[in-house]
Amino acid sequence: MERNEIVIRLLWTGSVLTRNFLRRYMPTNILLDATRTPRGLKWGVPVMLLAIPYFLIAAVLVQVINDGGPAWLNVLVLLSIWNGLKMLWIGPLSLMLLARLHANRLKA
Repeated sequence: MERNEIVIRLLWTGSVLTRNFLRRYMPTNILLDATRTPRGLKWGVPVMLLAIPYFLIAAVLVQVINDGGPAWLNVLVLLSIWNGLKMLWIGPLSLMLLARLHANRLKA
């Protein structure tokens, strides 16, 4: 049982460190964090438009892979789709958070 606990602790620590690194240094995460602030909520819908280039990149990479490109490009396809989805959901989320912020200000 002791060895299993060590493995679980190492996996947990590794995942926490990876999350912190990605949250701090990856451009899309920095942009999304800035958009979730009270001052940045108004930029949620324009940021949502950044999903278009990410999905376009994914489509181009899929075409390159289908034309005989290297299989490791599938990782970039997944990354592009993931970033595109992150940009898509920030638009409606920021509108909901902005409405809640205004409602709270009206109550006060």
